[in-house]
Amino acid sequence: MVEYLQSDMQCEGLLECLHGLKQLDRRCFEVLVDTEDPMTVDEVAEAVERERSTAYRSIQRLLQAGLIKKEQVNYEHGGYYHVYLPTDPNEVADEMQRMLNDWYAQMGTLIQEFRDKYDEKIITAE
Repeated sequence: MVEYLQSDMQCEGLLECLHGLKQLDRRCFEVLVDTEDPMTVDEVAEAVERERSTAYRSIQRLLQAGLIKKEQVNYEHGGYYHVYLPTDPNEVADEMQRMLNDWYAQMGTLIQEFRDKYDEKIITAE
């Protein structure tokens, strides 16, 4: 934790840290952000030069983190397929801010518990 806090953090590092993403997840996210149109899993897999199943797992992690959205496209004569596109960056930033605020509040509580516990021991020892 100390090492991470002292490092020169970039946005991608923040996404990885807050959402538990892997490097491939970030690459898939970047591909989706850089394209103008929604993409299928096959198109993402081709862009990141990975097998479809590997790209699909990354896409699922990105969906779970709320960084991308899935849309259904219907064929004219029945059937459908899914495409993926990035979530609005403001929504992502707001969620990251919420997560950071929650983490900060939890750390504040732990620090206060530390103070209370050890302050009592020091006062009792005197």
